[in-house]
Amino acid sequence: MARPGLRACVERMPSTPPIPVVCAVIEHAGRVLLAQRPAHKHLPLQWEFAGGKVEPGEAPEAAIVREIREELGCDIELVRALPAFQHDYTTVVIEMIPFVARLKPGSPEPVAHAHVALAWVEPKDFEDHALAPADWPVVAAYRKWPA
Repeated sequence: MARPGLRACVERMPSTPPIPVVCAVIEHAGRVLLAQRPAHKHLPLQWEFAGGKVEPGEAPEAAIVREIREELGCDIELVRALPAFQHDYTTVVIEMIPFVARLKPGSPEPVAHAHVALAWVEPKDFEDHALAPADWPVVAAYRKWPA
């Protein structure tokens, strides 16, 4: 026999808020940078727009600049924001906050510090890469709102 009130208690439990994640669509000479995830990480060997988690109290704009510096060893300047959205990976829900960016003048070229490979890809060729599921809505927004 079920305990009375258990269902009501479960229904009132707050859901976990989505984890804020930033990514950068880095443009250079008509191409965009994709990064391939390591084999031992979640979504092994899939391609993505580089980025990462926003730290508590950190602005998304500061987070993407920090993440790109950490992951790729280069400096970017933000061109514009794309619409944020939520993506449910079943085990975790993220709030993806994408930005279009470019390398800052004088910045070193990107290096794969946190990835197994990098590729400069023409936007028409995104479908040739196994992109992480949360990156496809970024592609759609990028194509919908060109510079």
